[in-house]
Formats: sequence, structure tokens, C-alpha cells
Amino acid sequence: MEDALPSGLLEVCALLGAPADRIREIDKVAQKGIRSSQVLEPEILSIFVPPFTSKEETTISPSAQNNYQRLAKRRSFRKKKDKPKSEHGTDKTDKKDVPAEDITVPKDIDLDGLPQLCFPGGLQPSSDPKEHCFHFLVFTDVMGKRTYGVVMQYYRSVQDATSLHNGQIYWDYNASHTKAGGTFIPYALCVISRFPYYSALKDCLSCLLMQLKSCKDSDTDNRIKEFAAKLCLIPSPPPGPLNLVLNMKPLQVVFPSREDLDSPLIDLDLHLPFLCFSPKQVLEIMSCILTEQKIVFFSSDWALLTLIAECFMVYLHPMQWQHTFVPILSRQMLDFIMAPTSFLMGCHLDHFEEVKKEAEDLVLISIDGGTISYPLSSEEETEVPDVPVEAAESFIQRIESLQMHYDLEMAHLGSFMELGELRMRKRLWQHNLNNEVQKITLQLIVDIFRDVKAHLNFEHRVFNSEEFLKSRTVGDQPFYKKVLDTYMFHSFLKARLNKRMDAFCQMEWNTSSETNGRFSMLFDSPRRATTKMRRFRPEHMFSKKLVISMPNLLEAKETEVPRQWSLRKPDPTNGVKPQTKPVYTFKLPEINFPLLGRCVQTYYTELNNYLNREIACLPPDNSTLLARYYYLRGLVYLMQGKPVHALSDFQSLYKTDIRIFPVELVKKVVLSLPASDRQQAERKPELKRLISQVLETEREVTKMDDHVKKFSLPKTHMHLDDFVRRIQESGIVKDVDTIHRLFDALTVGHQKQIDPEIFRDFYNYWKETEAEAEESLPPHVTENLDKNECVYKLSNSVKTNFGVGKIAMTQKRLFLLLEGRSGFVEIAPFRNIEEVKITTVAFLVLRIPTLRIKATTRKEIFEANLKTECDLWHLMIKEMWAGRKMADDHKDPQYIQEALTNVLLMDAVVGSLQTTKAIYAASKLSHFDKMRNEVPMMVPKTTAETLKHRINPSVGETVPQSVDVLLYTPGQLDASGRDDTSKLWCALGEGKVVVFNASTWSVQQHNVKVGNSKLKCMVGVEQSQVWIGSSDSSIYIINTHSMVCNKQLTAHRSEVVDIITDETRTQGRLSYSCSVDGNILAWDISTLKLHHKFQLASNTINSMRLYKDLLLFCTRECILVTKKSGVVFQKVDIAENLRKLGSSFSGIQLFSEKGQLWVSYAANNEISIFDMNNLFKPAHKVILQDCTQITCMLRVKQQIWVGSRGISQGKQKGKIYVIDAEKKTVEKELVAHVDIVKSLCSAEDRYVLSGSGKEDGKVAIWKVEDLSLITFQI
Repeated sequence: MEDALPSGLLEVCALLGAPADRIREIDKVAQKGIRSSQVLEPEILSIFVPPFTSKEETTISPSAQNNYQRLAKRRSFRKKKDKPKSEHGTDKTDKKDVPAEDITVPKDIDLDGLPQLCFPGGLQPSSDPKEHCFHFLVFTDVMGKRTYGVVMQYYRSVQDATSLHNGQIYWDYNASHTKAGGTFIPYALCVISRFPYYSALKDCLSCLLMQLKSCKDSDTDNRIKEFAAKLCLIPSPPPGPLNLVLNMKPLQVVFPSREDLDSPLIDLDLHLPFLCFSPKQVLEIMSCILTEQKIVFFSSDWALLTLIAECFMVYLHPMQWQHTFVPILSRQMLDFIMAPTSFLMGCHLDHFEEVKKEAEDLVLISIDGGTISYPLSSEEETEVPDVPVEAAESFIQRIESLQMHYDLEMAHLGSFMELGELRMRKRLWQHNLNNEVQKITLQLIVDIFRDVKAHLNFEHRVFNSEEFLKSRTVGDQPFYKKVLDTYMFHSFLKARLNKRMDAFCQMEWNTSSETNGRFSMLFDSPRRATTKMRRFRPEHMFSKKLVISMPNLLEAKETEVPRQWSLRKPDPTNGVKPQTKPVYTFKLPEINFPLLGRCVQTYYTELNNYLNREIACLPPDNSTLLARYYYLRGLVYLMQGKPVHALSDFQSLYKTDIRIFPVELVKKVVLSLPASDRQQAERKPELKRLISQVLETEREVTKMDDHVKKFSLPKTHMHLDDFVRRIQESGIVKDVDTIHRLFDALTVGHQKQIDPEIFRDFYNYWKETEAEAEESLPPHVTENLDKNECVYKLSNSVKTNFGVGKIAMTQKRLFLLLEGRSGFVEIAPFRNIEEVKITTVAFLVLRIPTLRIKATTRKEIFEANLKTECDLWHLMIKEMWAGRKMADDHKDPQYIQEALTNVLLMDAVVGSLQTTKAIYAASKLSHFDKMRNEVPMMVPKTTAETLKHRINPSVGETVPQSVDVLLYTPGQLDASGRDDTSKLWCALGEGKVVVFNASTWSVQQHNVKVGNSKLKCMVGVEQSQVWIGSSDSSIYIINTHSMVCNKQLTAHRSEVVDIITDETRTQGRLSYSCSVDGNILAWDISTLKLHHKFQLASNTINSMRLYKDLLLFCTRECILVTKKSGVVFQKVDIAENLRKLGSSFSGIQLFSEKGQLWVSYAANNEISIFDMNNLFKPAHKVILQDCTQITCMLRVKQQIWVGSRGISQGKQKGKIYVIDAEKKTVEKELVAHVDIVKSLCSAEDRYVLSGSGKEDGKVAIWKVEDLSLITFQI
């Protein structure tokens, strides 16, 4: 089936010109000395479509022929050839008519309009031979799929055009350009491809024209057919750094690849618009496109219309133009501009005035004149808003720093002696310039839409457009109002809500600093930044103080490496050259006689040999290039009728670069495999797995939920579940427990449902007070606040013993803004408060409520006559005080954030209810104060001294997630600019990995997706990779520099429970992986090839360790000791008494220097310590007091840290026991988490990090102390 075969670059090649009878008429007139100037009607003269070889000519096996014939769904196109009329009467010889050739044309290409588009200005004879010229076409079918055309127009004399041979039209091109006079007829040769290879196909057609000049008349048609057949044999290069090169004689034509799957293929000069328009005008055009205006480009050069329009389409990436896109309109198509919907079209400059008079609401852009005009509509002039000011200024500054003139760049270089060298130099310069333009335009898109994410609710797929607009400056709002209603922006929102990691996300992340954007991931802010609060963005909160207090595992200051963009004008302050991604080329073999089947197969054989040589020469660590060669060889195998070989190469992409795995192509190949090939494939384990995966995904195809809702206030009563959803959609708060408390507060004195009016009042009060406090602050106060400090609540003007003023509350402290005086008086930081209470003060016959605050930093007690606000401020201050104490005791700054959220919710509840029960309702939100009063959470002294900090990988989630696996990878200072900081990897549920920068504890990557199943183990390999074993039986490999998972090992058949690296081998290092079913695989780390494997007689393996030349495996029933080859060396069964109790082995840990094997048991508080020299010797037992379940063990220095669930203060907690390996006694008991300790890892033996279950979902950071020194000091 054709669908299972990859197609080449060519879809259609067509020769177009005037009808033969009309040419003969012109010739007759020309012979009389009369020159014709009439416009002729063009038509298709010849058409060439693949395949160009018949089945009988090929050498493919019969089975391959039966299953891989090109039988595409095409509609038939038959071109009957004109017969020449004899000048001297009819031929008496009885000749049989040659049957017309039945040609099939791809159904998505409309041939009816092709003649007009190939001659958009009309087909008109010329009195002079004109130079050949090019223009470019874009076709769009009803499904939005685009194909691209490159058209070459050339002229020949009318005498040559009338030369006929067997009914075919031929010419002598040399003669047509040497005649001094006569009439010349234009012809067009059009190549249509699925890929926008504008420059490459232009070069190919130029080479063809050179060949046609020297060929005989009778060979012309065959030359064009051969040319089309050659293009059909060129495979499309896979995404990545590998370009294909074809020798078209005399030019070496380069077919570039796209950067990645989501990037556009670029084969044009992206700086062309900046040669026609100023940067400000480019921004104006971008605004027209982003607001989806009706846009018409004009130029006297047909080629520029498409090239300029396509440049702007690239500038939009990853956003996409959703409407009609016709960059060239012929004269007959001018009525298209009357379309009622948005469009982008192009016309010849001659039609400018005509279009301007006839059409309304258009944006007319003259490429030649560099002007943008808006004709008056029936009502008023079309208004196109300006691009947001900050984004526009940055864009103009960056663009003006580029060097866009090649001659200026090359002025200092000598002359090139060879055409190839000159073209190579120009291509390299253009490639680098294109990269720079792409970066700058992408940065523009990111700058415009960066803050959209803050107003999205991912759980319910809601965009709060109203609040987003409020957060924009007044001058930028007209732009956003128009953009937010466009189809383009709606598709952009879908991609954001689907968490698509495209170029926008990558650029957004790369341009976010540690304190701006990335650090915000540490906390779920209760407020969004409004326009006037940008200096006090909540995402900046706490960063300075926390970074100071956090344990810095790097302990070295990173030097900032200055970076200068390539192709920029010289900058004396920055002289470091940029890092550019390497680009490689692969030269295709010569294509001789492409119309002969056996020669085509010879070409594929030679191409295969070329690829084999490249693969053999490449080092294993160059997986990026290897993947591209495997991809190309897989395509070649398919064309050779070897689908099993092709599948093997595509399966190799899992180990080299899974990102370019051709899912749809492989699916088609698998579904069309004949029975014999299917049996052959299933005899290979890796292909059997691949086939089963493809068939499984084919059955489980589910449509992705891509709806987007705009937030709207509810109109009906809400029960609890509906209220939770509505609050989360509003963006006020995400945490479910907090929303439940808010529900209780708003339903005090009512039935347990929320009235829509109450919800509206609460929502409006919340939004109205977001910026109120900051707007009231005088500049001299804001300047004296800490860098990350923000005022969240201001009282009315009140009388205090410090003077009359307003009480202000930040996340850190209380202070008083004195009336009539500059500055402020600090009342107390929350951590220094000793007492808060309400008293009354007599005033005449009244008793006025007074708030009293006693602090350790002041002898004088602060008193304020807050009157009606007294009860609310009392609640809020106590909550912040309790939250601050909890944060200090538990070394968890998120408690402050949660307390602040509770306080702001209290304020909104009181402000919206306005009833006598409002304070009582607000008290329902006093969470931390109640915890402190009702159940004092005393932190044991040992825990408090050892605990250094807590972080939350589940920040931003509606509920916490279990931290199943932890891994620390050390960093190195690297002046080259690579990201080599130390990192903490946290494996959460459903294949999600969160990565922290371990020197600042800020989130470095919020969601690295590795499958959709629970992750079981992680290990760092050779400082550049992290291998992750999953319960879906795969091993995912993440590059620690790019943070991309682009490799996958799929040889296991059940969940991968452990991975270890053999550090003893100096060459050919191996990693061992084991799955629960006893399948042990040894991988060559450099090549990712399977070195050897063996099977253990157990299906309950849970962990694996390496001891000298032995491997140890922990199963539920026994401990197995094997050679590295898999030969069982020893076996230790579980003790009989434990077996009778239903217990089993749950984990092992080695202490190699002491020859100790530590073993834990399921549902047991006992640890057994075996002697590795004699495993049958009775084990030493360590009993863990108040322990109910042991989950993990970790060796650190001379200690064993044991994660567990245990009893503390009468409650189940996550506990850590620190055991002295020498004494075999428990030296410390640490109350680590609210939930069970799920994972442990060590950070260079200086810190231990523990991850907890889903009730807690946090990571605790513990200081490791040398127990022997502590004992000695005591």
C-alpha cells in the first residue's frame, strides 16, 4: 500500500504554456512581420507525477510488490496530446493512434487553477527574449494541509515553439536566445512539493534549465521527466541537524531539515522583511496578523509576495495563521479579496488602486514602497492596535543590533575561486542570521504572551480573560482585547492547557531568571501581580531570605558568562562568541537513469551503503546524528521492500533520539505487514514489543480534550464539589482543603450550598482589593520595603499609642504608616510577636475595642483603636503569627504562604458577607491558629536540630503527590555556559519528574514527562544522563543539560524496579537493570546496546545491589547472590519464623567497606545485618522502636538512614531512623513527615533528602553529622 511508503519531495511536476493552435496563429502572423501582443490563455502541456517506474521494471520481491504498490487515492487526470496538422495533406500511412497516458494526480492539488497561478500576470508574448524568473505558490486544502510550488518562467521563440515531434512540443533553447528579433512565448515549469523548499527547488530548476539548453529537441520532455523522477527519489530529511545534499550539476543543492518536529522548515531568507520595512513597520504588520485583519501584500515582483508572507508566518511560530492564506492572486482571482472573513493574500502592485477603491476594511501593504495603508471603510478607518510597548521596544533593540547585509559581513574577506565555496559561505551566513531572527521574533511572541499562563486553570481548562486584561497596562489593552478573540490565540491557549513543550515554553523558561518566574514555582501565590504591583510580584516573595537560609550544596559562586549573539554589530562590552549548534550534511549518491526500475534500486542500494558507512564511522556518543542516519536508512529499507529491516532501524531511534520516531509511518508499516514478514519480526523481541505497542495504541486512540473555557461567574446555587471547581477556575486558590474551609465560612447560618450572589460578592471583593494596598502606599514607603516584601492589607486610619496612621501587613511584619509624616514605624515582625489580644478602652461613656500586640523586639506594647476592624485584624495577625511559628519550627516557608492565603480569604469573607456572623465565618479559615491551640505540634529537639529546610514538588497542584523516588546529581562549574548545576530530581505520580536547582532550591524544570506510569527508580549515569525505571517496563533516559527525555530502552517486559552502574569497569562501562519478573539486562552505557542478559527464577524482585564482582537481588522470599553473568552464587531464604508471620524481604542496603548487608522486612520493625563473608552466619538484629513499616534505606558516611512509618506523639508519622553502622544502634529518631517516608537520597554525604507520601508530598533536607564526633564531644 502506498500509505505505508514514504513519499519523496515531489508531488507533481507540470509544464505549462500557450495552446499549440494559438502559437501557430501567432507564428503565421509573425511571418507576415506583425507582432502579436494579445494575452493568451495558459494550459497544462505536460504533467509528471510519481511513480515513474513500472512494477515490471523493478527488482523488488513479489511479496513486496503485492503489499507496497503505490495505490494512493488519486483522481485521474488525462492529457490528450495534440496531433500536428500536415502542411501537405494527410499521411497515407495507416498509423494507430498512440493511447493517451492515464496520469493520476494527488487529490489535494487543484489543477484547474494552476495555469493562472503559474502565469499570475497573464501569458503574453514578448518581442524580446526575457530572463527566466521564479515565483512561489502555496496551496491549502480544505483540511488546512499545505503544499508548495516553485514556478520557473522562461521564454523561447515562436518558431521554436511550433517545432513538433510525434505530437509533442519541443524547443531549442540556445536558438531562442540567439535570435535578434521575432516573438517569444513564455513557458512555466512548476514543481509542487509537500515541503517549502523554496531555495532548494529554485536551484534544482535552475540546473534543469542549464541542461535543457544543451539537450536535443527530442530529449527535452524526457529530461523534465528524469528531473521529476530524481526529486521523487530524494527522502525528506528528519528533524535535526542533518541536511541532505544532491548534486544537480553544476550546483550542490542543499535540502535543509527542520530544527525539530514542531518547528517550521525554513528554506528562505528570514531577514527579507527587514530590508523592505523598518522594525516598527514589521511590528505593525505583526499586529495586523495577530489581530487577524484582512491583509493584502502588493509587489511588482511576484516572488517577493510569497517569500515575505512566509517570513511573517515563521515569525508567528509557534502560533499559526488559521485563516485563508493565498500569497499570490492572479488577475482572475482578485474577487477573492471580497471574502468576509480574515485572510492574508498577495496581489501585483498594478492592482493596488483598484483594490483600494473596491474593498473595505483591508490592510494594504506595499512591499516595494515599504508602506502600510488602511483604506476608509463605510464607517471609519480600520484601527490596528500597537504591539505592547515593552515587547516592541525590546524587539526593535534586538533587531537593530543584527548585521543584515552580507556584503558588509564579507567585506574583509578575499575573493572566492570556486562557486561551491562562495555558496557555502553565503549559506552559513544566512543560516546563522535566520537563527538570530527566529530567536528575536520568538522572544517577541513570548514577551507578548508570557503572562497568559498565570491566568490559566489547567485542571478545568479555564482562561480568565477578564483578569488577564486587567493586568495589562491601559495602553496595551486595545491590542489584547482584539487578540484574545482570535482563532490563533484560541489555538495557542489549547497548546498551553495541553502543557505542550514547544518553542514558546522553552524560550519562556530560558528567559526566566531564578528570582523571576522559576522561583515562583516554590509557592502557590495567593495574589496575581496587577499592573501597579509589578515591582512587588508575589513570585518574588521570600526568595532573598530563603536562598540565604537554604543549604547550598554547590558552595561556589557561579560566574555569569557573557553572551554575544552571532551576526550582531560589534559590541565592545561583550566579546565572547556565541555557541552555535553544529549542522551536518549528508551527500546523496548520484541518481542515474531514474526512469529505470533497476537503476532506481541500484540508487537505493548505494544510498544504503553510504548510510552504513556513516553509521559505522560515528562514535556511539553521537546519538543525535546516529538517529538521523537510522531514520534515513529505515526509509530506504521501506523503498527496497524490506519492512522488517526498516522497523529495526526505527526501533533504534528509541536508543538514539525518540523525538523523531515516525509514529504514523511505523503504524502504517505494521498494519500492512504481510504474514511472513510479521512472523519474522515477532521472532525479534524488540520488534515484537514495538508491534504490540503500535497495535495497543491503535486500539486505545482517544481524542485529547482540547476545549477552552472562559471564566464566568456562576448563576445557580453551588454544592461543595461545584464550589471547589468554581474557586479553582477563578484562580483564587487551588488547594482543596482550603476551599473546603472557605465553603464552611461562606455557608455559616445557611444551608450547605453557596448562593451565586454571595459568590459574586466574594469574588468581586477579592479582585478589588488585590492592588488596593499598594496603590495607597506613598513612594518613600515602597522604597524602604525589602526587595521581596509586599503589602497585602491596610487598615483604615486609626489612633494608636505610636500616633495616628494606618496599620500595614506584609508577609513578614506589621508596621504603621503615620499620617502627616514620611516613613513608617515597625510594629513587629511576626516571628517576634509574644501576644495578641483584644481589650477595651473607655472613651467618655463608650468602650472602644483595642488591639494589643506585645513583641520581643519592643518593651512598649502596641495598642490600636481599630473599632469595627478590631476582630478581623485580631484573627489575621494570630493566623500569620501561627503560620510564621509553624514555618520556623518545621523549616517550611510554605506555611507562611498558606497562612497569608487564609488571611486574605478571611478579609474577603468579612468584606463580602457584611453580617453579624462575618467574623465567626472568617474564623473558620483560621487554620494554623487552631492547630497551635488545639493540637500543639511540638517538633522534637533532635528533628529541629537536624532539619534544614523543606521544599514542595507538588506546588501548584490541587492535591499533594507522593514523592516516590529522589535523586541528587552533582554539578560542575562550566565556563562554556552549559547547565551543570547540581540538581535534585523528584519522581512524582504518572511519570512526572520535577527538577530543583540544588544550590538555590528553586524549581529548574517543573514537569519533565516520562511516560504515564509510576516511576520506580532513578540513577545518574556519567554526569550527563539520568536513567529512570518505570512501572510501564521502560527505562527513560534524560539528558541533564537539555532536560529532554529523548532516549528509551524497551527490552524489559514488566516494571523496572532498580538500576545500578558498574563503577569497577574502566572501559565499556555497564549499567544493570532488573525488572520485577527477574529479567536482568546489562547495557553498554556508551552505545545503549544490550551487552548480556539473564533470567532469575523469581518474579518478586524489588531491589538490586553491586558488591565487588557480585550482584545481589532482594526478592520477597530470599536474597540471591549471583555472578555478573547471572550464575547463582548464594541464596539466603527468609527466616522461618518471619515467613510464618507472613513477612517478606522488602529491601537491602550494602555497607561494602565493612562487608555488611542490611536487610529490611515488610510490615516489620526489624533490620537484619548479615556478614557478606558468611551470609549463613546468624544476622545481627536492630529493632526500631515505634516503627510499623520500613520503606527504604540509605548508606551515608558511617550511618544507615532508614525511612519508615512510625508513631510519634501518639500519631502515625513518617519517621527516619539514623543508625550508627559501627555500633549497630539507633542514634537519632527524626520525625520527618506527616505521611510515610517514601524515598531517600544523599547529596554528597553532606545532606540527606527524604520524600514523603501523598498526604504530605514534601521533601525534607537534613544535615548529616558525623555521629562519632558527636559521641566524642559528649
